[in-house]
Amino acid sequence: MSTRRLRSEDYNDYSSTEVTPDGSPPEGVSTFANPSSYQRFGETNGTTWYQTLIHLLKGNIGTGMLGLPLAVKNAGLVLGPISLLVIGIIAVHCMHILVKCSHHFCTRHQKPFVDYGDSVMYGLEASPSSWLRTHSIWGRYLVSFFLIVTQLGFCCVYFVFIADNLRQVVAAANGTTNNCNANETALLAPTMDSRLYILSLLPFMIALTFIQNLRILSVFSMLANIMMFISLVIIYQYIVMDIPDLSHLPLVSGWKTYPLFFGTAIFAFEGIGVVLPLENKMKTPQHFSVTLYVGMAIVSFLYITLGTLGYIHFGANIQPSITLNLPNCWLYQSVKLLYSIGIFFTYALQFYVPAEIIVPVAVSQVPERWALWTNLLLRTCLVCVTCLLAILIPRLDIVISLVGSVSSSALALIIPPLLDIATYYSEGMHPIAIAKDVLISLLGIVGFVAGTYESLVELIVPTVSNTTSALH
Repeated sequence: MSTRRLRSEDYNDYSSTEVTPDGSPPEGVSTFANPSSYQRFGETNGTTWYQTLIHLLKGNIGTGMLGLPLAVKNAGLVLGPISLLVIGIIAVHCMHILVKCSHHFCTRHQKPFVDYGDSVMYGLEASPSSWLRTHSIWGRYLVSFFLIVTQLGFCCVYFVFIADNLRQVVAAANGTTNNCNANETALLAPTMDSRLYILSLLPFMIALTFIQNLRILSVFSMLANIMMFISLVIIYQYIVMDIPDLSHLPLVSGWKTYPLFFGTAIFAFEGIGVVLPLENKMKTPQHFSVTLYVGMAIVSFLYITLGTLGYIHFGANIQPSITLNLPNCWLYQSVKLLYSIGIFFTYALQFYVPAEIIVPVAVSQVPERWALWTNLLLRTCLVCVTCLLAILIPRLDIVISLVGSVSSSALALIIPPLLDIATYYSEGMHPIAIAKDVLISLLGIVGFVAGTYESLVELIVPTVSNTTSALH
């Protein structure tokens, strides 16, 4: 499979989370029936609005959602939900911008599909700056770079998430009770350091990433989604019971922890990579905007309710993942195991993106007889890199905030509004539209800088309020 074909057909389907392809569109389409309107190929074999909605939900719901209660704590009981709503609205608007610019370049260049990287490249070609036009290819490289960083960051989060949950399950194994109503807290037995759990997962992760068939991976994706859906239903059932007194919870937290909230929130909302592939595969792409708004409204509702109710229920004791706060009875221990197994299967899907960007380039540089071994060696090395980073940064909340601040903010907030300006400035843009795009990009840049700085500071000198452990 060539790198070009992969870029336009397959890999972007995995640029966020668990979205799997529903088949590849036919090649050879050279022109549009009506150049003035956006059209796509393969409409008869495309997905319905309902299937697209399901894929959109899968592409936005993952481990980041489980960290939102701690994010609300870092922002405050009132400021947190309001900020989640605002970030959600801005993120959806940026998704709409990306789709609009993609349509524009499909019409201009008479192409049936333009992905994220090509959209940025064409946007730079259309910009009024001659230097940007000359170096437009770097727009595609920049998007590919952030996709690699984002996806490998997700993989690091998965290592830490699974290790933390397994560690807690093992530590509480002897104290697990059948009585889930009493909310008993058992004495946790000593167990291995979380870094050893991360290391013990390495060979299994490597073996999983050797599976390169998308149809097989789609089976794993289905299993993962079923497990995580069941787990979320049980988590919601638990946190809505016995709502405690809210008077002791701060309405607005300190400004130093707010950047950590931003990183976690934008990490959770990072689903912009799945937007163009899903829109391209619809039978009726003119209905995609409605599907996008409905899907992201559901996602935002789940994020705000889980984040707020989770923080209200557990208060200051909230852990980096809400699963770590669940009682030590068989039902909630099974939730931790189910979600961990689901995340384990999802690792291969997240890993698919950076592997299929990096591996084909490297394999093309070696003789054919070494292609398979080079492929497997690179995959092994990439998995080892994510494992090493997880060992070096074993705090789930910091890994999520750091990945969100560095790469998710760039893909979801900084690049789309700048692409909008580059695309339409020469055709005439209203000053208010330009100001709006500039403000959104500035918000992303401030979040990028402040979130990265505070995450690194918290990693080097952890504060008492945010130092959490899976065994508390």
